Amino acid sequence: MTPRVESAHGLRLTGHSDLGGRGDGMQVMRHGDALYVGHFGITGMGTSMLDVADPTRPRLVDQWPAPSGSHTHKVQVADDLLLVNQEQFRGGDPYTAGMLVFDVSDPFAPRRIGRFDCGGAGVHRIVWTGGRYAHASVTPAGFADRIWMVIDMSDPERPVEAARFVLDEPEPDGERYAAHHALVDGDIAYLGYCDAGMIVLDVSDFTRPRAIARLTWEPGGETHTCLPLPGRKLVVATDEQLQDGPGSPTRLVTVIDVADPSQPRVLGACPEPEGDFRNRPLRFGPHNLHENRTGSYRSERVVFVTYFNAGVRVYDLADPAQPVEVAHWLPGAPEGQPAPQLNDVYVEESGLVWVTDRIGGGLYALEPEAELAALLREAAL
Repeated sequence: MTPRVESAHGLRLTGHSDLGGRGDGMQVMRHGDALYVGHFGITGMGTSMLDVADPTRPRLVDQWPAPSGSHTHKVQVADDLLLVNQEQFRGGDPYTAGMLVFDVSDPFAPRRIGRFDCGGAGVHRIVWTGGRYAHASVTPAGFADRIWMVIDMSDPERPVEAARFVLDEPEPDGERYAAHHALVDGDIAYLGYCDAGMIVLDVSDFTRPRAIARLTWEPGGETHTCLPLPGRKLVVATDEQLQDGPGSPTRLVTVIDVADPSQPRVLGACPEPEGDFRNRPLRFGPHNLHENRTGSYRSERVVFVTYFNAGVRVYDLADPAQPVEVAHWLPGAPEGQPAPQLNDVYVEESGLVWVTDRIGGGLYALEPEAELAALLREAAL
């Protein structure tokens, strides 16, 4: 059944998969003609693999259940290696905590070759772009919440911890300091740290990360992704919405000047989607950004954001102090849930957009219409 579209401008639906009736899609990543989707965990599924050679007809090839009491909701691919997290899910006991390593030199025949065991509650979000080091947010043994960890992948069959960073500050009442993930520009990493905002790290020596700045802003909280735009000396940061429905706090997409990484400053914020989304069920606010990975669509002007019940939003940062929305796509509520919850986004070099729903909507493929396609070509790196 073709999903209903509630509202769209600049993007049109071109393909869909309900992920075999297990539509709790989380992180999505393409490798060749294979698309890997991590699952949030409410269906018990862990990872799906699809053949997307024809994106109008994504074909489910295989699915791997999550370990009991755990979810495996994140996927990362580089250097023909697929990394999949393992994390305790909603208090599950027993559970599995760590990170799996698969050889995907044949994208449709993943072969497990290694595992990183961190103890504690496990690995949450991984960043793996190839080379010697991966890095991740991890709750290792002895910690109540997530820290940032560097993982040495020089022997992918036996990954080992190379370094860690812990924000050594007391949490004010009602706030939570927990690492999410960092994105790197040269010797600098920009780390979202929930209510602690953005931590700027010197990673000239990855085995000795060193904080050189911290920035918070209002309204802020639950800082998630900090995407550097190196040529423009900017960072785009999302504050994740964690609460449902009316009364939830305002969460925005913030644009930050990092011309001097040791003295970051806020320039502006992307406008919230127009409409009554704040009064609708479930979450309204930003979550993930398309992260400009090598091999995907890359731009320092156009930014793609998932906005939970407001769909996917596309912003033009030609003027970083006053971003403007240039496109959006919003499905109708999937069957059995009161609102869509668009969750992660990955954009191919061609401009084709893959987006997931975290509860039951599955996977959507979106194609840019003529005006947006022209902008994407103009703004591509």
